[in-house]
Amino acid sequence: MILKENKISQTSSDSENPKTKSALLDKYEKQNQDANKKEVEGYERLKSKESSKLPRPTGWRMLILPFKMPEKTKGGLYFGQETLERQQVGSTCGLVLAQGPDCYKDKERYPDGPWCKKGDWVIFARYAGSRIQIDGGEVRLLNDDEVLASIDNPEDILHQY
Repeated sequence: MILKENKISQTSSDSENPKTKSALLDKYEKQNQDANKKEVEGYERLKSKESSKLPRPTGWRMLILPFKMPEKTKGGLYFGQETLERQQVGSTCGLVLAQGPDCYKDKERYPDGPWCKKGDWVIFARYAGSRIQIDGGEVRLLNDDEVLASIDNPEDILHQY
């Protein structure tokens, strides 16, 4: 009898108390959404306005924009500019901006088709490709066979420099 009363009181208290959310959780979710929005806006701007300034890959090469970590941590600390630049140079992850006309066309080497396409995030070797300095950072020209893997989200990878 006592157990039944406790169960009844627990179920009634659960329905009376609404689910609450932490204010800090809301703040971090908003910051993550803002960071993702900025990243998408930067990519779109790079595609539309800045794409004419970028080198166009020839042959079997592809143009990669290395991943750049957020300037601010979840806790609110800002990274120094030197740290951000060093991290971008040492990055092994990047966004495919453009591919040359012969990229992944060799059916003997790539019988299953291309490993990646424009707009995909890829992983490559630390010192792979040619580094080209542009306003706001650098881009890399990689051969199509220097791509090691493709990923959905570069933030899932631990970035060390």
